[in-house]
Amino acid sequence: MRVALFGGTGFVGSYLVDAMIAAGMQPVLLVRSGHAGKVRHTAECVTIEGDIADMGAVNSLLSQADAAIYNIGILRESPRRGVTFDELHNKAARRVMDAAAQLGVKRFLLMSANGVRPDGTAYQRSKALAEQHLRSTDLDWTIFRPSVIFGDPRGRMELATQLKEEMIDMPTPAPLFYDGLLPLGAGRFELSPVHVEDVAAVFVRSVEEPALAGQSICLGGPDTLAWKQIIELIAEACGKRKLMLPAPAWAVKTVAALFEGADWFPVTRDQITMLMEGNTCDATETFRALGITPKAFEPSTLSYLRSS
Repeated sequence: MRVALFGGTGFVGSYLVDAMIAAGMQPVLLVRSGHAGKVRHTAECVTIEGDIADMGAVNSLLSQADAAIYNIGILRESPRRGVTFDELHNKAARRVMDAAAQLGVKRFLLMSANGVRPDGTAYQRSKALAEQHLRSTDLDWTIFRPSVIFGDPRGRMELATQLKEEMIDMPTPAPLFYDGLLPLGAGRFELSPVHVEDVAAVFVRSVEEPALAGQSICLGGPDTLAWKQIIELIAEACGKRKLMLPAPAWAVKTVAALFEGADWFPVTRDQITMLMEGNTCDATETFRALGITPKAFEPSTLSYLRSS
C-alpha cells in the first residue's frame, strides 16, 4: 500500500515514515525544496518536490496513493513569512482533503490536537475548522487528537528537549505557572504525554482499520502528570535536581506580548493559555484495540535528553 504523507520530514513525520516502512507500506512524501536531506529511508520512499500550496504537486502525490495522512503542523506562527495556523492547519488541509476526494483516495487520517475547539486560541480554532471540514466530506476519515508528544527529536523541536534547554539547563528556577494573584495550585495543571513511536504506530495501524473510520480519537500516554511532576522527571532523566518556584501566568503572558513577533522568545501568550488549560485524555481502549503498549513518560524513555 502507498500512503501519501503530508508533513513527513518533521518530528512526528519521521516516525510515521519509520512505522510505515516497518508495516510494509510505501510512503509518498511531499518535500519542500532544499529539505530532501530530512527524508528518512529515501530508497523506500517516493518523494515529490513541492510546497503544500502547489496543488500540482499535491495532486501528483495523491494520484500515486491509496490513503493519505495530513500531518502538517506548527506550534507558532510567523505571519511575515506567510506561516500561519489558519493557512497550514485549516486552508491547506481542506485543499488536500478536497483533492483526495476528487482523486478517489478514500482513506484519510488527520493529525489534530487534544483540546481543539472553535472558540479557543488561533491554534485550536485552525485545527477545529479542519476537523469540521473533514467530517463534511465523503472520505473514510479518522481524526487523531494527541496530547503533548515526546520522544527523541532527531534534531527537530520536541517538548521535553525544549523544556530541558529552557528550564532545566538554565540557572534560574523552573516556573510553576498559576492563574490569579495567589500561587494556589501552582504547577498542578495536568498533561498526558504520549510517546511519538506510539502515535506513529496508531496512525499506521489505523490506515487499514475500517472500524476506526468516522471516529475522532484522543491519544494520551498511560499516565496523567502534573506540570511539576513533568519538570521533576525531565530533571531526573538529565541527572539533575531543579529548583521550582511559583510563577504567575499573567506576568509571563505580559512579557510574551511584548515579544509576540520575536521567534527567539520561547513562548507565546496562547501557548501559556493552552498549557494552563491542561491537556489530558485516556487512550487506553484505543491502544488495547490496536495491540499497542504505550510508553510512560519516565527517565528511561527520556534517556535521549542526556545527549541533547
